[in-house]
Amino acid sequence: MTKAASQIGEYLASHGAPFYDLQLRIGLLRRDSLCVSRRALILVAMTWGVPLVLSAVAGRALGPADRSPFLLDMIAWARFFVAVGAFVLAEQMTEDAHRATLRQFERAPVIAPSSIDDAVNAVLRACRGRDSRTAEAVCLLLALLISVASYSRLTSVPGSSWAVEASPGEHNRLTLAAWWCLIVSGPIFWFLLLRTVWRGFVWSELLRRLAGLELRLVATHPDGNGGLGFVGQVPNAYTLFVFAVSCVVGAALARHGLDQQLTTTTATAVMAGWLLVVFGLLCFPLTAFSNPLARLKKETLAATGAQATQFHREWERKTLGHNIAAGETAEEQVDVADPSKQFETTGKLSIWLFKRSTLVPVAVAALLPLAAVAATQLPYKDVAIILKKLLLL
Repeated sequence: MTKAASQIGEYLASHGAPFYDLQLRIGLLRRDSLCVSRRALILVAMTWGVPLVLSAVAGRALGPADRSPFLLDMIAWARFFVAVGAFVLAEQMTEDAHRATLRQFERAPVIAPSSIDDAVNAVLRACRGRDSRTAEAVCLLLALLISVASYSRLTSVPGSSWAVEASPGEHNRLTLAAWWCLIVSGPIFWFLLLRTVWRGFVWSELLRRLAGLELRLVATHPDGNGGLGFVGQVPNAYTLFVFAVSCVVGAALARHGLDQQLTTTTATAVMAGWLLVVFGLLCFPLTAFSNPLARLKKETLAATGAQATQFHREWERKTLGHNIAAGETAEEQVDVADPSKQFETTGKLSIWLFKRSTLVPVAVAALLPLAAVAATQLPYKDVAIILKKLLLL
């Protein structure tokens, strides 16, 4: 393996950029370890633990459901407890999966020697996108803007809750816990979400650039994808992230159910729509490999088909003494191997890297939180039928 090739598998998806550098300087992580468990606990304590304490001091952490105490707020649980912690924990999972995928490109090796330098340049370009200060600044700005937009929604909500104190004749006043969520918890949640989405986009672009290189594929590879089957495992790296976002979507669905009765039609539409969004975002980068695989399949079928014609006509002449079709014309004797098995295997080659079996973990992660919410208002049997249909798509 050349020095250039060895650089391809050194892409660290969760390193780099100002936020990473800040955590490195204050000791939240190390260069050789993301310390995801410790960081997850600290951020959850900041985003969910502090508002809990402030709500408890104000007597708004527990109480009847009609008073909307903090511990009964599913949105707060989903965003600041589940999602924030899961976003951090998912960093190690995605980094390991991405690194293993790129190393398999080297180990196979799938990339032709003439394209190694281009592959290295693609990885370096991805590193620049990952480390972009502008991208993280935009993510932070959007996170702050979303939190600011939440202010007007909170002040217009009727009645008192852990977040607001109702004031007749004027706008509601926010509690200390609500102010903390607007200034700290909300921006952290949205920043981590947008930052992960950006880095997912950078990874997608890297895969698409690699798909455009000269690849050493073989139609009869046992993985059924010309030797690229390992790339199809990439969506599973986002299972924890998808589960976290699904919990947030599920909490929003639960709030909808409090305002009006959730129907089977609505639940099915939301779950199916969300599953399509998840699959679309995760599978789109893999479609870039469909072109080289389709070309491989077409050219291999043409080559093996031509050789099969020569082999089987020669076999026919040896068996029958002549060819049935166009047998009156003398043909040159050829000595070629029987390509029938290769032709048959090539015909089964799939140009799509995503398969139902590899997407099941992501599908379960996307649907379970929504199914749990639906089960609070719909019969378990109906929810089970919806899940079964969607998982068997």
